Amino acid sequence: MASAWHSRYNNRTHVTDCTVMSSWQLLSWILFAFILLRFYPRELLPRLLQISGYQHLVFASAVALTLLWSVRAGIAPGLELFFLGVTTLVLCHGWRIAIWISCLPLLLLMLFGVIDWPDGGAFALTTFVLPGLFSYAVFVWSYHYLSRHLFVYIFVAGFISAALTICVKILLTSLWFYTQFDYGWHTIYQNYTQLALLIWFGEALLNGMAITLMAVYRPQWLRTFYDNEYLSPDR
Repeated sequence: MASAWHSRYNNRTHVTDCTVMSSWQLLSWILFAFILLRFYPRELLPRLLQISGYQHLVFASAVALTLLWSVRAGIAPGLELFFLGVTTLVLCHGWRIAIWISCLPLLLLMLFGVIDWPDGGAFALTTFVLPGLFSYAVFVWSYHYLSRHLFVYIFVAGFISAALTICVKILLTSLWFYTQFDYGWHTIYQNYTQLALLIWFGEALLNGMAITLMAVYRPQWLRTFYDNEYLSPDR
């Protein structure tokens, strides 16, 4: 099956369109690189070197994302859906570390030809940079404005956030396809955008279960989970 970011199916694109596409692809790479450097987590390297077992958690997170993003399904060629897992990644590591961890699955998918190199920047922005930021914003909002309770953390910051995050990702990707590829908005909407109605529950359930298991058995893996607040008897 063709990749959602594989441009070889678009043989009908005119030369002038290719010039525009190349400009947007270059811009997406520049913006992605700027975000990586601007928000580089200085604590990442010390945590990798000093915290026992953290390397294994980072590596396991990268492998899990690679597997999730490799399993794709779709109706029209190129318009494919896959589970993100970004919400769990953000709750485990924070947004800044999460986007750096996501670079490894992105690199592997490009090396294996699942994603074209020119489209890597746009894929990063629409798959884990902006959706991850949205997911982290939902967590911050729930932390400051809702009761700090285990159920709120799992249901709002985990389940609901994951459902909304994949909808944001699908909307961003739809807009990218509309501006870059030889698809009309009706085709994109009918074969891709409206499928968010089918995949949001699976994404929410996947992340909700992962967050629940970690909150109960491995709370130290969740950087955004605070035992003394979410499990305090007076809350």
